[in-house]
Amino acid sequence: MDKVVLAYSGGLDTSVSIKWLPEKYGLGVITLTVDVGNERDLKEIQAKALKIGATKALVVDAREVFVRYFVLPALQSGALYQGVYPLATALARPLIAKLLVDVAREEGAVAVAHGCTGKGNDQVRFDVAINTLAPDLRIIAPVREWRMTRGEEIAYAQRHGIPVSATVQGPYSVDLNLWGRSVECGILEDPWAEPPEEVFAWTVNPARSPDQPRYLEIDFEKGIPVALDSRPMDGVSLIGELNAIGGEYGVGRIDHIEDRLVGIKSREVYEAPAAVILHQAHAALEAMTMTKDALAFKNLVASRYAELVYNGLWYSSLHQDLAAYVASSQRHVTGTIRVKLFRGNCQVVGRCSPKSLYSHSLATYDQADAFDHSAALGFIKLWGLPAKTQAQVQFLGEPPAELLGISPPRKGKESLSEAEAQRLGPSELDAIPEED
Repeated sequence: MDKVVLAYSGGLDTSVSIKWLPEKYGLGVITLTVDVGNERDLKEIQAKALKIGATKALVVDAREVFVRYFVLPALQSGALYQGVYPLATALARPLIAKLLVDVAREEGAVAVAHGCTGKGNDQVRFDVAINTLAPDLRIIAPVREWRMTRGEEIAYAQRHGIPVSATVQGPYSVDLNLWGRSVECGILEDPWAEPPEEVFAWTVNPARSPDQPRYLEIDFEKGIPVALDSRPMDGVSLIGELNAIGGEYGVGRIDHIEDRLVGIKSREVYEAPAAVILHQAHAALEAMTMTKDALAFKNLVASRYAELVYNGLWYSSLHQDLAAYVASSQRHVTGTIRVKLFRGNCQVVGRCSPKSLYSHSLATYDQADAFDHSAALGFIKLWGLPAKTQAQVQFLGEPPAELLGISPPRKGKESLSEAEAQRLGPSELDAIPEED
């Protein structure tokens, strides 16, 4: 019997898929459950897959790989989709796709399968990654094919003795890993409705967070966080601790309208305490250690990098090129950032770096001021020379329409208020021209 490797989460969709794939395609099902910090009982999920009918159930602990090769490079790049979303789900998909391909090769499978619908971004991320890495493998997306409603899926599961805890009334769709937790559906589909507290699991309501702020110091080496409060930590541990601490102070809640790759707008709610804290700290350190021009270009790269990841193009030559630039840009991003967590907010309140471009003697206004003030006059003349030349040649002496839209109209007598007119003497009023 030919085999298919199914990305298995233990939820309703992929549990039903274990039975549906042999029925529909006559394939033996090998399940692959990838731990990227999903907070699940992996042994229970493994046992469940075998009970339903999988010929083999594999579990891979990919947390360290996920952080090292996906999360931290994205942090270095400053990748926030549309300036907000730290790409938690989007970063995990290319890793899971790679592991699906690896297992398919090891097991001699002819196909891989995933539980994505035909409406979201994840189907694109999985399919594009798999087609790039293994174009010969067949891709099956049962949920995209069978088009069963949630109620019909539950009924199918009951008929086939598949243990599921889902109900038709279950309102929310949740995905999570170390880097963040996403929630959608239910009342969240109304963009006017405030997210109810029940959708949040990692963060407390900021109004009920501690009355006193919490200060943290994060050490970075070449853009990578390596220590928390002077304690060296690996990436997985550091992110886990920041998630716990940030969540306690209500930090990391994100609510925004997102442009999906498939052409629709979606209301998304995220919890990402560690990602929010680390992105703010990293950006603050870059501001100290990179030049103005380098920062401006890096921001352009960050936006493009985020779009690339969100759109499922992790395995692309463009990503290789951008990643090479990002790595180079981080060679001086070393130092310590102090942040303050309070009532749902994360604020950078301290910075230091051995590579800092900030000079106190140049910035200060006290007696230690080393800035050459006399150089300012010549600089201003040269900086303003193009604008001055254009004004002399094109603006001055031309009709007022030449500056329409960027300059207010010339003020004449008709524009004066009564109070202004009373303050001026007759000679001053006579000197003001009539309006055009």
